[in-house]
Amino acid sequence: MNSEVRAWIGTLLRVALAGILLFAAVPKLFESDGARSVIIAYRLVPDALVPLLSWALPAFEILLAVLLLVGLFTRWAALGTALLMVGFMIGVVSVWVRGYSIECGCFGGGGDISADGKTLRYASYLLRDFLFVGMATWLVAWPRTKFSLDRDPVDVSAYDDEDEADLVGTDSTA
Repeated sequence: MNSEVRAWIGTLLRVALAGILLFAAVPKLFESDGARSVIIAYRLVPDALVPLLSWALPAFEILLAVLLLVGLFTRWAALGTALLMVGFMIGVVSVWVRGYSIECGCFGGGGDISADGKTLRYASYLLRDFLFVGMATWLVAWPRTKFSLDRDPVDVSAYDDEDEADLVGTDSTA
């Protein structure tokens, strides 16, 4: 696959992940309970950390979304996104193993719910987050995308030998 195709694929993945993160973060910031009830439902952190995390988690998601959207520090933002999704997957597995039945709260809402369809629900959360990890991993491996602020002004690797010789003012046949 050539670098031009990879750049376009990366651009689509970068913008899609940014949209997903924004779509997930905004409700958590503007709902009256925010991410608080979701964090409590997972039963993974001490109660004293819940207020901080209920603000910090959506703020971090928005930061990652903005960095991905504009293409700034793309590799690092994608790595942060992948790690965040892996953390979410660990949270889902932990409540599944411990027998809790919750709505993930990924896109607002969330908290304890009935056990009906728990296995399918948790499996779908994990598959979805695994897809997001894959998208982010692509960007970690190939962070150069179109319309990106961290794109090199002149990417010499995108030129063939003759073009490179023209850039440095030498004759490639000599």
